[in-house]
Amino acid sequence: MTTRKLFTQELKALCDSLEEMGNMVEASLNNLFFAIENKDQSLAQQIIRDDRNVNSMERSIESQCLALITRQQPIASDLRMVSSILKVVTDIERIGDHASDIAELVLRLSHTQLETYSGHIQPMITASREMVHSAVGAFIARDREKSALVIQSDDVVDELFNKVKNDIVLRLKESGEEADEYVDVLMIAKYLERIGDHAVNICEWEIFRETGSIENTLIL
Repeated sequence: MTTRKLFTQELKALCDSLEEMGNMVEASLNNLFFAIENKDQSLAQQIIRDDRNVNSMERSIESQCLALITRQQPIASDLRMVSSILKVVTDIERIGDHASDIAELVLRLSHTQLETYSGHIQPMITASREMVHSAVGAFIARDREKSALVIQSDDVVDELFNKVKNDIVLRLKESGEEADEYVDVLMIAKYLERIGDHAVNICEWEIFRETGSIENTLIL
């Protein structure tokens, strides 16, 4: 088997692993939002436990990337491919962490629907979930145009976060009796905003993979 053919096969295996990790995190997000809507505590606890699998997958992919770089010493576009995957797995892992963080907060708020605190939480959940789905799909498909659209959609999540924050501030001014709960809801919104930020990162690394530049800066 030629060196090039071996590299191609190993790279495909690496991309397959990345897609599997992305699917794991998307499943966690889908379960999380089902748990929020249905106040399902057992499912929220499962999400927290499943985060260990995402962490394990991250370490496995990092090892594959480093082994591929060491053995094959790729250059130019091949190196961009491997290095971008190395970066993306970190963002996917962080999305999994935030899903687990939100699940822990949901367990503390199980007695009340989140919409009680802010009517903008549910749209924010929907928007952030769609960003992750589109970002992972764009990276796997090497779709620059879709990546650019996901980056633009981050403004929607940021705007919704500001609305949630304003709702929480107003409610705290009206009554401080449930201050701890309001802080928890604000933290959920913050984690959702960060999930959107990581989706943007994934798309920026896709653009880097195709162009060799990120945020208009030539890297490789």
